[in-house]
Amino acid sequence: MYTMQLVENDVAVITGAASGIGRTTAKTFADHGASVVVADVDADAGAETVAEITDAGGDATFVRTDVSDPDDVEAMIETAVSEYGGLDVLYNNAAIEGPVARLGEYDDDAFEQVIDVNLKGVWYGMKYGIDAMLADDGGSIISASSIGGEVAVPQYGGYGAAKAAVSHLTKYAAIEYAEEGIRANAVAPGIVRTDMIERTIEEHPEMEEQFLNTEPMAGLADPQEIANAVLFLGSDLSSRVTGVTLPVEGGYLAQ
Repeated sequence: MYTMQLVENDVAVITGAASGIGRTTAKTFADHGASVVVADVDADAGAETVAEITDAGGDATFVRTDVSDPDDVEAMIETAVSEYGGLDVLYNNAAIEGPVARLGEYDDDAFEQVIDVNLKGVWYGMKYGIDAMLADDGGSIISASSIGGEVAVPQYGGYGAAKAAVSHLTKYAAIEYAEEGIRANAVAPGIVRTDMIERTIEEHPEMEEQFLNTEPMAGLADPQEIANAVLFLGSDLSSRVTGVTLPVEGGYLAQ
């Protein structure tokens, strides 16, 4: 456990928390004193996240959530309120990578699925999360954008379009609810060593060298480095920060 607890007694909902950045972030928030609602479509892996948190002395609850289903997202937020009494932090992290293909070959159904999960899933989280936060003196919403939402990464058109929209939607939430105590920000990771990246490398081995050479800083980011940025945005350390997309990408966007 950390000696300085940045979100002590807060209630945090984290989507896509069964693995990767989501799992690491859920554990980090729990280590810093938050009660965590672990949301994911993968019930078995979600239960593993909860077990890791509770075994370390933290407090967590799993709720199976398909973020592209508004009823699921509403139930996820209701779980936070019913189990823990409110909602202080929402991290809209769940995402899928979609196809690796040029726009002309991008499958129609796959494009819609990427938008449903990566963009509409964030919108549903904001929609129901804002209601809960308004009833609980405000809170902090963090959503997962990407460097692909800031610049064009070839063959990731659907993913990048959704992530760019997430960053812009974040600005709307920030300005529309600033006076009511709700902050909204996004994080834009670069290449992070997660299962998603490992799958891409397995399917397209030629991309590993591209990934390793993408960022000026050496190697690939660790999920903990992204979790730390989310923790900052979810805590009072960022109390005057709203409407921004925070790059966590080893200097890529500075080139």
